[in-house]
Amino acid sequence: MDLELNGKVAVITGGGEGIGRGAAERIAAEGGNVVIVGRRAALLDAAAKDITATGRGVVVPFACDITEDGAAKRIVGAALERFGRVDILVNNAGTSLAKPFEQTTKMEWMADFDVKVWAALDLIRAVIPEMRKLGGGRIINVTAIAGRTPAAGSLPTSTARASGIAATKALSRDLAQDNILVNTVCIGFIKSGQHERRYHRQGLATEGAPLDGLYAEDAKRRGIPLGRVGETSEAGDVIAFLASARASYLTGIAVNIDGGTSPVM
Repeated sequence: MDLELNGKVAVITGGGEGIGRGAAERIAAEGGNVVIVGRRAALLDAAAKDITATGRGVVVPFACDITEDGAAKRIVGAALERFGRVDILVNNAGTSLAKPFEQTTKMEWMADFDVKVWAALDLIRAVIPEMRKLGGGRIINVTAIAGRTPAAGSLPTSTARASGIAATKALSRDLAQDNILVNTVCIGFIKSGQHERRYHRQGLATEGAPLDGLYAEDAKRRGIPLGRVGETSEAGDVIAFLASARASYLTGIAVNIDGGTSPVM
């Protein structure tokens, strides 16, 4: 199926690894050009080089902290300088910070919202004028199933993700007249660098406990109906579809990418 992404330009935050990289790989494979954004320059450089070498599109890195003042304008400016347009925005940056309420601090809440809500909204505000010039665009917000069905000990992440889901719906209504489609993917348990780093911090990722085995144990413990952890490529495929011409009548929707974990559709 031709997604008609050839020549389109995407900005993907958190694009150096995990779901962001999976989305960049899929869009580039379809001929789209991508600006991947993150804080770790070396990680971004390596990802951009690898994806460009294997895909049809060009991937360029842009290292910055998206929570800094003016970051959104600089990111969009870099995309325009390199490619002359912005068709797609994937707000993917952010890690999971989940604790019982009384163990959280105000600073943790503020930091979580800075990345997952305020920085994402700044980028949306920055791309809207460019998408209007093109007659439309695609915005995909990467949130989490915890934003729809919060569990105990899921703060502040579940609240920040719920904000992202609500903003997605409201923005889809505000921007529909401009043919700017806004959707969210609600992520469950997907393989990523943050999980692998957690295994190492906990001393679990040893020679006798390979990552695949640890993921399998986690899938069982979490009760994932499909019995396994999701691949980043599987999330990337869904994001690329939502960014494509094939999803031209989809806006304001939330798609669970969770192997059936969420109790709600």
